[in-house]
Amino acid sequence: MLLDTPLSAAERVDMIRLSRISGIGPVNFGKLLRKYGSAVAALENLPDRLARAGRKDFSPPPTRTAIETELAWLERNNGHVLFRSDPHYPTLLSHVPDAPPILYARGNIKQLSQPAIGIVGARNASAAGIRMAESLSAELAAHGFHVVSGLACGIDSAAHQAALHPCKTIAAIAGGLDAYYPRENELLQNAIAENGCILTEAPLGTMPQARHFPRRNRLIAGLGIGCIIVEAALYSGTLITARLAQDYNRTVFAVPGSPLDPRSRGGNLLLRNGAVLTEGAQDILSEISSDMPDYLPAPWTTQQQNLLGFQEKTIRWKGATTPPENAENDLDFVIQNIRPLLSVTSVTVDEVVSRCQFSVSDVLSALTELELGGVLEFVPGGRIALLPT
Repeated sequence: MLLDTPLSAAERVDMIRLSRISGIGPVNFGKLLRKYGSAVAALENLPDRLARAGRKDFSPPPTRTAIETELAWLERNNGHVLFRSDPHYPTLLSHVPDAPPILYARGNIKQLSQPAIGIVGARNASAAGIRMAESLSAELAAHGFHVVSGLACGIDSAAHQAALHPCKTIAAIAGGLDAYYPRENELLQNAIAENGCILTEAPLGTMPQARHFPRRNRLIAGLGIGCIIVEAALYSGTLITARLAQDYNRTVFAVPGSPLDPRSRGGNLLLRNGAVLTEGAQDILSEISSDMPDYLPAPWTTQQQNLLGFQEKTIRWKGATTPPENAENDLDFVIQNIRPLLSVTSVTVDEVVSRCQFSVSDVLSALTELELGGVLEFVPGGRIALLPT
């Protein structure tokens, strides 16, 4: 059974509740909806599934009343909830394999599906770096592009400010819409909510922590046609954003800098690895187009062969171990036989399927149970790996 679109108010509340359960990331969220057809059915069945996978730390999701209180706050503050199954979900982000199932926004959500490009860089930026970010942002906005950044101090703030007055900026933040971080950017955050758009995965009341920023970086990388790195140290969050953009097949641009400045080493490394050398906006405009792809519907709302796009096939059992009766329907038996095929080195799901004698749907069901149990994780590129013990 597939979800109806548009969603009912009750189903939206239950989808938010489902998304708040620890361990239910974008992939598992979609699998659960695909399997049960609705969030309420997934919520009813999830405790047993988690127990079967070995999860003993399950805590109930927020109550419907708590979610309805959040929705009332959003309504009072020009806020919105964007569901992956809604056609007004950000267009470019809909093409990201691990696109967030639910987003929270303040401001003009129509901007989220307009041509955009990310500009990110160091917090402790140089004066030259800030001037470059301002120049690139202003010129890109003048050519009709929205500028996406992370509302941090330094390069991010400069990029937002330069595109603010044409109403061409989007801020992806790590905390809730009611949190201001960094505190000195409170006025800027409110101004973007009035003249652009603020976007986050985090629920109301979430104060940013270090573990939240990679998710914020994923939004920046996924919302844009490309991503510009102005200044970045090695091993910085800015380089994480650049790598995510590459994973999403977006063009990465980098401004060259002095090898004597640690803030330039990350950008120079990207240039050595194929990023587009950027000295002005024309270097960017010559590489990208304002043409936008069509919105890609959520996997659980369309008739696909299965959630991850693998072709369904059934392979007869021919292993040495004698399977129990109806082995293809015995999930514990499937888990028992594919678990030894996995390691901390990532492999594709296709590789696992090719080395066992189960259908793709059986393998995916078993992998989902192992992921819910905290045994493995899905990584970009449709790959899986055991979590370190």
